[in-house]
Amino acid sequence: MNSPVELGFDHRYIPGRGPAAAVTLLLLHGTGGDGDSLLQLGDTLRPGSTLLSPTGNVRERGMPRFFRRLAEGIFDHEDLMRRTVELTEFIRGAVTAYGLDATGIVAVGHSNGANIAASVLFDAPGTLAGAILFRPMVPYTPSPLPSLPAAAPVLIASGARDPLVPPENAATLAQLLRETGYDVTHHIEAAGHDLTMSDVRAARDWIDRYFPE
Repeated sequence: MNSPVELGFDHRYIPGRGPAAAVTLLLLHGTGGDGDSLLQLGDTLRPGSTLLSPTGNVRERGMPRFFRRLAEGIFDHEDLMRRTVELTEFIRGAVTAYGLDATGIVAVGHSNGANIAASVLFDAPGTLAGAILFRPMVPYTPSPLPSLPAAAPVLIASGARDPLVPPENAATLAQLLRETGYDVTHHIEAAGHDLTMSDVRAARDWIDRYFPE
């Protein structure tokens, strides 16, 4: 059941439990997913954390996405930037509506969701306290690179056999984020575009390291 709070996205909001509730995991699904898709993953990554999970407003052949693309791997830049602002406003609105700690918002995105999370990292630095990007690619190359208010941590989890994201593209994203000032960990799994349990374990270890209870 979606939250009744109107913030521009249909979304799920699940309050946290105990000390872990101070961190809010912003769950951003891939193409064809929805606000329910990553809830189990979020609770696995950090049991008891607050979960905030929107459904993308764009439809591609009926499948939800967070921004348009012109073809596989070719993004509609104008729409991406507009939707990045839209998601940033959703995050800030949710902080107010649900009384969230604005310094504890950590994005967890897969594929299309990871790409728009990366766009938020570039376009609105300081909005996210950190990000886990599963199978991302470069959303766009900012020029000039933005300045960070603080060096937030980012985990990029790539698949060495990913047919959709060339390894060099993920490596370029990691380098761009480092040059921007983010503290980037690049985990490369011997896998394709789908997540593996090794990805999940790496992400849990990353959260425990950077966001201990």
